[in-house]
Amino acid sequence: MQPWREKYLVFGSPFIGAEERAEVMACIDSGWLGTGPRVQRFEQDFRRYVGAAHAVAVSSGTAALHLALRELGLEPGSEVILPAMTFVASANAVVHAGYRPVFADCDARTFNIDVKDVERRIGPRTRALLPVHFAGRPCEMEPLMALAERHGLRVVEDCAHAIESTYAGRHCGTFGDFGAFSFYVTKNVTTVEGGMVTARDEAQADRVKIAALHGMSKDAWKRFSDDGHVHYDVQSPGFKYNLTDLAASFGIHQLARVDAMHARRARLWDFYQRELRDLPLQLPEPPAPGTRHAFHLFTCLTHDGFSRDAVIRGLHGLRIGSGVHYRAIHLHKYYREAFPSHCPNAASIGERTFSIPLSGALSDDDAADVVRALRAVLA
Repeated sequence: MQPWREKYLVFGSPFIGAEERAEVMACIDSGWLGTGPRVQRFEQDFRRYVGAAHAVAVSSGTAALHLALRELGLEPGSEVILPAMTFVASANAVVHAGYRPVFADCDARTFNIDVKDVERRIGPRTRALLPVHFAGRPCEMEPLMALAERHGLRVVEDCAHAIESTYAGRHCGTFGDFGAFSFYVTKNVTTVEGGMVTARDEAQADRVKIAALHGMSKDAWKRFSDDGHVHYDVQSPGFKYNLTDLAASFGIHQLARVDAMHARRARLWDFYQRELRDLPLQLPEPPAPGTRHAFHLFTCLTHDGFSRDAVIRGLHGLRIGSGVHYRAIHLHKYYREAFPSHCPNAASIGERTFSIPLSGALSDDDAADVVRALRAVLA
C-alpha cells in the first residue's frame, strides 16, 4: 500500500508553544543559560504541582534515579527489586549506585510490577524497591508500601511516565523516599533532556542537590543567583547532573499547560480505544478506579500470527512512527548474563508490544491516519 501522508508522523513529537519559544529567547537574551533562576522557578512549580516536600532539577531522568538510589546509602551489593518490563535506565541506575538488580515479573494486563512476585523475590539482601509507573499507570502503591514497611525496605519510585499520575488522591513520586521524573523529549512535560528528584526529607534533598553539582557545598549554588561570587568547598565526589536555565525555559511553560495536554491525550486515548477494538490487538487496560492515568503511552500487543516487527515496518512504510516499550531488561545480554531471571510475562510482552503516537501535538487527522494505517497493516 502506498503512503498517503506527505509528512512523516514522528513518534513522541512534543507540543512546543509560543510561550516556550519566547522564554527560550528571553533566556538567551539574559545571558544566563546555565543553572540559575529559571531552574529554581521550575523546581518550585513542579514541587507544588506534585505536592512534594522538596524537588531538585537534574539533567535527566536517569540522573534522578542514580542520585536517589545513591542517597539511600545502602551497603554495596544490596539488592533492589524492580520490574523486568521497563527501560534499561532503571536497572542501569541500580548498578551504577553499587547495588544488584533483582527483576520481578509484571502483570500481563497492566504491565506494572506484580506485587505478589515482588514478595516472592524478597531475600536476606533485599534493601529497596524500585516500582515503575509504566506508561503513566500508577502501580499498586498501597500494597507495595505495606510490603516495604513489613520488610524494612526503602522505596524509590520511577515516575518517568507518571508526571500527572495519582493513586488514592496522591501524586506518584510522593509515596516512597524519593521519586524520579524524566523530561526527555518524548515525555508529557519536556525540557528536551532533564529530570527531577522529589524527596520527603530536606537533608536528603540537600545532599542530592550537592551531589548533582560535583559535590560542591550548598553555598556554592549562590554562584547561580544574584548574590555574587562565593567560594565553594567540595564535600564529596559528585556528578555533573545539574539542569540548565535554557532547558528549564521549556519546562516552565510545559508544566503550566500539563493538565490541558493531559485532557487532549485522554481524548486521543478514548478515540484509539473505540477505533481499534475490532483489530487483532490487545489494547491497554482502562485506568483503575481511584487513580489518574498519565496517558503517556498507548501500548498495543500483537496477537499470535502477527509479527510485532512486521507491524512496525508496515507503519513506517506508511509514514507512521511507532515505538517499542520495551524489550524486557532481563533478556538484554548484560543483564541476562550478570543477573539471570525468569519473568515470563515481561518476556512475552517484550516480543509483542508496540506503541502508537500519543502526544499533545497530535491532530485529529494524525490520529485518524494512525488508525487507517493499522487497519491496512493488519488486514
